[in-house]
Amino acid sequence: MVRPIITTRTSGRAQLSPGPLTALGLAQTPVTPAHRYAGWVASAVAPIEEFIDEQADPRDFYTDLQEIAEGESGSVYAAALIPDAPLYRLKLPPLVHARDVEDVAKGRGTLVAIKSVALLPGGNQKLIDVERECRLLRGLWCEQVLGMDALYVDLVEDALWIRMELMERSLADVVGLVDEGLRLQEPRIIARFTSDMLLALAFLQKHKIAHRDLRSDNLLLNSEGVLKLTDFSNAVRVTPESPLATDPAGVVYWQAPEVRSGAYDPLKIDVWSVGATVWEIAEAAPPFSDTQTPAERWPPVTEPALYPPAFHDFLRQCSEPAASRPTPKTLLQAPFVQRACGRPVIVQLLSRCTAIEHALQAGGAPLDSPP
Repeated sequence: MVRPIITTRTSGRAQLSPGPLTALGLAQTPVTPAHRYAGWVASAVAPIEEFIDEQADPRDFYTDLQEIAEGESGSVYAAALIPDAPLYRLKLPPLVHARDVEDVAKGRGTLVAIKSVALLPGGNQKLIDVERECRLLRGLWCEQVLGMDALYVDLVEDALWIRMELMERSLADVVGLVDEGLRLQEPRIIARFTSDMLLALAFLQKHKIAHRDLRSDNLLLNSEGVLKLTDFSNAVRVTPESPLATDPAGVVYWQAPEVRSGAYDPLKIDVWSVGATVWEIAEAAPPFSDTQTPAERWPPVTEPALYPPAFHDFLRQCSEPAASRPTPKTLLQAPFVQRACGRPVIVQLLSRCTAIEHALQAGGAPLDSPP
């Protein structure tokens, strides 16, 4: 059987054609799940076996894989769903399955993200993180949370394939383009990002989940301008029996000060991280990035006149001591957040990011203009 070829792109998101895609031949003999994996592979995937779509060989459903990112735990690829593959065989969340079926019915190419994580005889930390996320988010869905749509085992390369929504870029990438001319110091744009962060946290806190690593690298934007929280490797579920935590979590620039000083309430620290991320968007750099001694509160922004009083009050509330720090649900009603721009403005911002990158590749950067 012919297998899809995995190609590597050196930079940028893969630009795949949304038109019809050529299907590959499908395996004719079904594989019995009980005999799907053998030897050390079976042992490696045992902790997450209940979450794996064992009936599906992922290479029978996804093709044209192009690398768009590479990390310590594996590469991320943009991939195309083979349109005439038997979609009924895929175990997917109902909303995701419905979208796939609609795309095929309308002749649209379906693009997804596939993260490939190597399976090792001795196991690896990423699989532990995957199991944690699967158990924490089992049965939960929120528009502002980027979850895992499906897990597969690729027996060709002994890897776990994680299907997710294909995102445009991280918030960190957007902030990084400020030095190249992107205009980001617009309160209504910052408020839209802030609203999405708070919606994600309000949803998680409803289920007693603390993320503990909210920062611009872990916030991704999709093509519709929705900011989504990802990477739950530090997340915990808070229970009445264990309301406090003592283990360090997160990166110091976005880390609530109480995390560095003993026992803390995990459900309180994410709001501090929201404030730090808002400060980062305004300053184009995370707080305390120029010092070895982070303070209890971040410093004032360098151009305070650019922002309304509601912005400064929001930052103040996020940096309150844990006991008096507002919840995400409360902060969603803050005047600053209530004045957020619409999604089309964020979509335009993403277009400007792409234009700046293209200009840089061509040898120059355009001056950005406000939305």
